[in-house]
Amino acid sequence: MTTAPAAPAKSNLYLYVTVFISGMTTLAVEMVASRLLGSVFGTSNLVWANVIGLMLLYLTAGYFIGGRWADRSPRRATFYTLLIWGAFLCAAVPLAARPVLQAAAFAVAGANAGVALGSAVAVLILFAVPITALGTASPFAIRLAVVDIASAGKTSGRIYAISTLGSLIGTFLPVLLIIPEVGTFGTFILFAGILYVVALYGLFQERGPRALIYLWMPALIAILSVIVLNGALRAPAGNATLLYEDESAYNYIQVQELPDGTRYLLLNEGQGVHSQWTPEIAATGRTWDFFLTAPYFNAAFAPDDMESLVVIGLAGGTIARQYGEIYPDVRMDGIEIDPAIVEAGARYFDMNAESMPNLNVIVEDGRYGLRGLEPGSYTVAAIDAYRPPYIPWHLTTVEFFREVRDLLSADGAAVINVGRTPTDRRLVDALTATLLQVFPSVHAMDVPLSFNTILVATVQQSAPENLASNITRLPADTPLMLRQVLDLALRSQVPVQASDLIFTDDRAPVETLVDSLVLNFLLSGGAEQLQGG
Repeated sequence: MTTAPAAPAKSNLYLYVTVFISGMTTLAVEMVASRLLGSVFGTSNLVWANVIGLMLLYLTAGYFIGGRWADRSPRRATFYTLLIWGAFLCAAVPLAARPVLQAAAFAVAGANAGVALGSAVAVLILFAVPITALGTASPFAIRLAVVDIASAGKTSGRIYAISTLGSLIGTFLPVLLIIPEVGTFGTFILFAGILYVVALYGLFQERGPRALIYLWMPALIAILSVIVLNGALRAPAGNATLLYEDESAYNYIQVQELPDGTRYLLLNEGQGVHSQWTPEIAATGRTWDFFLTAPYFNAAFAPDDMESLVVIGLAGGTIARQYGEIYPDVRMDGIEIDPAIVEAGARYFDMNAESMPNLNVIVEDGRYGLRGLEPGSYTVAAIDAYRPPYIPWHLTTVEFFREVRDLLSADGAAVINVGRTPTDRRLVDALTATLLQVFPSVHAMDVPLSFNTILVATVQQSAPENLASNITRLPADTPLMLRQVLDLALRSQVPVQASDLIFTDDRAPVETLVDSLVLNFLLSGGAEQLQGG
């Protein structure tokens, strides 16, 4: 068997640098791919599983092809040429995906499951060639670096270690730093650009000025970027105006405004409104209003008994604003994981010290943030960390609700928003069963004209009739908004039914249950219901 001439060991240094950058780019592209899809399809485990699974499939193909190609053409020029094409195609992916994702956004908004699913598949297929090209890097580099069969194991181990170290950097750097600063599309271009420069320089070392023929690649990407990346990824619905659009480490964020001044906070796929604000009007006529009812399921509760509130999933502060409107002296803590949402809330939803002086904002994960609060000090704990159609699983378990109960006073109540369909209440029933492991009583209200049910759990034993009794005892000066909400809640009460499924930290199949719920809904004609057909 003939082998390529052995190169001096020091000549492998740039090869190792290239392998490091290739590994970093590969994982960076994988992480950003989930964000690319997440802006339209959400960030559920289903999305992640498809992204990771197909990326591994493409890398598998790259390892196989790279090894065979390296044996047939063990030249560094071939190695760098493969990577320069991989870099170019990585930069082209978000540009090619943009029109597909825009079409998908309309499909998701219109509940067109076929088009939405097809769009997701199309975007994932776009990664096939660039990721396969990047996958050739390690086996090709091993073939080039091995100078003696006796040291082949050491050399291959070194290359895989360097590649993996690059992958580690590519896992954390985009999420923690790059995406919040330059966005998803900018992150694609940045990492692809770094790999392109490294590969071009390596190719220049091998071929000299002839390598400059590939300078057309960044020029074409720049031209396409100007053409394709024009306008918002998800256009405002109807007659709404886009006030704000940004990407954070956690979310794709939009703020839209209607002609009457009402503003909506939309996240990721935009299927749920996470906050609403209308000048000088606290009532929304939507799900948030029902959070005001929570303490009134206790026996003999009066407005003066409302002392403190903690909101898990503060978003733009809609719930806190309503409580502050009804109870001017109430003490409020709001927990929100995303600082960019807090900033948007301050700028566009009046969530600031001047308008809401009693609100203390805590930027932290909902469950972790609870642990820094004073036990037994809250009248109401409102849980609104809903990402339609999902609730973060760690905010649905027996152990989590025990932490919530420990924060509540003797007459405290917890309230949570849960999704359902007109015929499928499995998630509602499972959360009811879970809450009953911690609280003695649970009450339910179906929010009219929505797919939401509000569950209220009380620290003390309570009866559904308490709500009606407390309404009759309301003082004459009770704000009209509270009276109207309580009256609507009374009419919206439904019997609770606990299922056999109980969510725990060890087993909480929330997403599996919701995926089944959504699929059954769409297969039974739910899309037509959403469209009013």
